[in-house]
Amino acid sequence: MNRHTLTQVRTVAQREFGTVLRSRLTLLFLAGYLALVVGLAWLSATGTYLGLVLDLLTPTEALVPVLAFALGYRSILADREHGELDTLRTYPLSRAAYVAGVYLGRAVVTVAVVLLGLLGAAVLVPLTEGRQITVVAAHATVDSPLLYGRFVALTVAFALVALAVALLVSAAAQSSRGGLALAVGAVLAMVVGVDSALVAALTGGFVSPEGLTWLLAVSPNSAFRSLVFALTLAPVGASVPTGAGVAASVLGLVGWTALALVGAAVVAWRS
Repeated sequence: MNRHTLTQVRTVAQREFGTVLRSRLTLLFLAGYLALVVGLAWLSATGTYLGLVLDLLTPTEALVPVLAFALGYRSILADREHGELDTLRTYPLSRAAYVAGVYLGRAVVTVAVVLLGLLGAAVLVPLTEGRQITVVAAHATVDSPLLYGRFVALTVAFALVALAVALLVSAAAQSSRGGLALAVGAVLAMVVGVDSALVAALTGGFVSPEGLTWLLAVSPNSAFRSLVFALTLAPVGASVPTGAGVAASVLGLVGWTALALVGAAVVAWRS
């Protein structure tokens, strides 16, 4: 990527970043998200970092896609509706630079909010002396902020995957109503749809248990969950994926991000 392209990406990213910060509704939503994450941590009151991971894992699988889609589903769609996309196409701006800039600008906000929420939750750990989860209490010596840091890093990666899918939805939508419907459908598919289909395939005998390792990577949520178990919860004796399972999950998340961004670039620049 040459200097001119990098400048284009940075310019678009700055524009997107400013657009998000100027939206009062979006800022209120982000504040609500932060309050919800910290509130869940306060209510859990486990007093351990691993206990906090166990309490936040399931809510995170649902909340992070909602956050990413709230920040991304109107990004390209709004440019199309306001005629700005047609104007941008008259400039020497490549489709790749445009989508990369949109993604980068929205990603900065997404990552910042995810980090603030999870780090705010972590601050509560030393301040709470609530119940001890049995599995964590039995392995108290392995509890460490480093393990929680891995969970934070994986959550950030998961949020970036969800944001890429949100941009694809935004590029494909033709109207605000259609964009909202696609966004809701995509969130439901990510949170429950794909996982449910995998469970149905396994119980129906369409997939062997041996093939499930790689099939789980098809679902971003399953891939994220597998990595959390393997890299964060393994020290407490949780059943974790094998090395092949970890590799499949990483490839799944990377693949979702790459395909979604390429798809967004192709669809957004259509005539």
